[in-house]
Amino acid sequence: MIKVLFLVQKEQRVILDRLYEGVAENASTDLRWLSSAEQDNLKGYFKKNINLQDYNRVVLFLRFKKELRQVNFIRTIPNLIILEHDAYQNYIPCKYTGKFSNYYKKLPSARVISSGAVVTQRLQEEGFDAVFVPKGYDQKLLRNLEQPRDIELGFIGSTKSAAYSQRREFLEVLSDKESLLATRTKSGDEYLQTLNRIRFFVSADIGMGEYMIKNFEAMACGCVLFAYDQGQEENNALGFVDMENMVLYKTLDEFRSKLAVLRKDSDLADKIAANGQTLAESRYSFKEIGKRIVESMRAPLREYRAPTGLQKVKSYFGF
Repeated sequence: MIKVLFLVQKEQRVILDRLYEGVAENASTDLRWLSSAEQDNLKGYFKKNINLQDYNRVVLFLRFKKELRQVNFIRTIPNLIILEHDAYQNYIPCKYTGKFSNYYKKLPSARVISSGAVVTQRLQEEGFDAVFVPKGYDQKLLRNLEQPRDIELGFIGSTKSAAYSQRREFLEVLSDKESLLATRTKSGDEYLQTLNRIRFFVSADIGMGEYMIKNFEAMACGCVLFAYDQGQEENNALGFVDMENMVLYKTLDEFRSKLAVLRKDSDLADKIAANGQTLAESRYSFKEIGKRIVESMRAPLREYRAPTGLQKVKSYFGF
């Protein structure tokens, strides 16, 4: 069985424990939860705590801004996998525009596991060893409670970041036209309960180029998902079909037109919600995503060439 050193963030807003369990079910996994201070000094952490010869793969799923500052050390790690859920920021106007590409150029033997199909394709076109594995949801926490839904139209999440500026703008305009509850909740049961109160969940990942985790969470909880259309290639990769297992829109008028249709046709809305839930449960549980992450690690990596002054090591151990 593949032996994986998996370094993740100790302090993280999104609960990803089930994802880590999904990886561990499919590989011999040494999971390490790194504090902010430990992420700031990876060289010291590795020197004190890690024997690289014990592992076939080393996976970093850490704060990008902390990795970026330590690329000179990270490029010395053989058998390196970068798991990244935010690489879409490489291609949108924000403080990280182009910085993911610049970072990966300094890690020529590493494999990047990206959560966007089109983002992955763009990274591949730039010459990187990139593999697509989408986001998913925590199947032990989130589910359809089969209870009455007293919030017709709802959004749960953040709008503060610069990357979310178009999301914020759309939700503000929508609120002027429709009765929209836009809120934030604590992770865990409060989030579960609130999702299960929402009939139509508004996803406004505008300008991001991929679907964020809340799309899969809302579908799993039985909401009718209204999602900003990220394009046919992304939809095909995920199995998203408009008006069959979710609702796609490009403009406010299109959103409101489809909302009006589903308000009049409750049976169609129920069917879309049920199909979306089935899709999420069958393909996007963290149990399944963890399995896909491990599968994406198995193929040989590009040959590792140690930086000048370090011994050359072959990156593939032949498992």
